[in-house]
Amino acid sequence: MRGGIMNKMNPKPAGEESEPGVPTDLRQALAADPVSKAKWSALTPIARRDFMSWIDSAKQAVTRKSRIEKACSMLAAGKRRPCCYSIVSLDLHLALKATPMAKAQWSDLTPNERRDFISWMDSVKEPEAHRRRIEKACAMLADGKRRP
Repeated sequence: MRGGIMNKMNPKPAGEESEPGVPTDLRQALAADPVSKAKWSALTPIARRDFMSWIDSAKQAVTRKSRIEKACSMLAAGKRRPCCYSIVSLDLHLALKATPMAKAQWSDLTPNERRDFISWMDSVKEPEAHRRRIEKACAMLADGKRRP
């Protein structure tokens, strides 16, 4: 056991956790590009999961290969998320948490549907207008709408 530190959620000793789930083709592409591999290692587990989800959502082998190449390119350029993933703001996160029906619907949205909602909310710059859009988005989601 390294340093004797255990993670409560994962009984493996700290420092000995592998990264299961990284597809072989992505792992090989990262191994062939030291810059991308270093950037990958610096990502949060959630950011890595987003990249893998984006790659895994490809329906054709040629698209998957292209996404892996693009992921390596984005990583080397310093991108921390794939192009189609938007970051959920704290305000939206808190609003969803306070509205269980909206949160459940948000969980069922595709990445593109989530991106559409986030883009719509972020298209207004004034803080009060942004807050109103978040409230309206939660109401739409609670009503079962999948697009703003």
